[in-house]
Amino acid sequence: MVFQLEPVLYSYFRSSCSWRVRIALAFKGIEYEQIPVNLIKGGGQQHLDSFKALNPMQQVPALSIDGITLSQSLAIIQYLEETRPNPQLLPTDPKKRAQVRMICEHISSGIQPLQNLCVLQKMEEEKRKEWAQHFIAKGLQALESLLQQLSGRFCIGDEVTVADLCLVPQVYNAIRFKVDLTPFPIITKINNSLLELEPFKVSHPSCQPDTPPDP
Repeated sequence: MVFQLEPVLYSYFRSSCSWRVRIALAFKGIEYEQIPVNLIKGGGQQHLDSFKALNPMQQVPALSIDGITLSQSLAIIQYLEETRPNPQLLPTDPKKRAQVRMICEHISSGIQPLQNLCVLQKMEEEKRKEWAQHFIAKGLQALESLLQQLSGRFCIGDEVTVADLCLVPQVYNAIRFKVDLTPFPIITKINNSLLELEPFKVSHPSCQPDTPPDP
């Protein structure tokens, strides 16, 4: 299969969903153009008609690739895995693949949406931090229990999987909201190991073209 056009990623430096996709692109060595979408400035550039045409949900990321535009980070990563399978981000064993997807859903459906910007903006400002801390800590507590059974060096054994791509941005958000990570030693250990890997370094929010001087 031949791909000629350079992919274009519509992203926001601090978006955890965008970060997942940036890690996958870096992991697979896919070069791409990045177009920042500021979720804060001017009420949020994601609400502009030009971006709504790309993603009617008015969320990042969106990835234009191979003549199509995809939204939803896990759908994007799944497409990359199917069209650029090496190096792989899903185990070949069906049980481990299911475990990877379980961890992904745990984070992407059970934790991340509850501390998302569009949710917090509907709350009184003084209550946002407490709300985010509660649901992040609750989700991490369950995740820590799962990882006691499943993890090796990383979330599922000793190979990087899509589960790890979900974990690192979520831990970043936990730190940003000042969640105490002391009760989660396995999560902390895995996160620290992953942050030593180049795909996680180059995709980090601190290294993006739209990262402000004081993020």
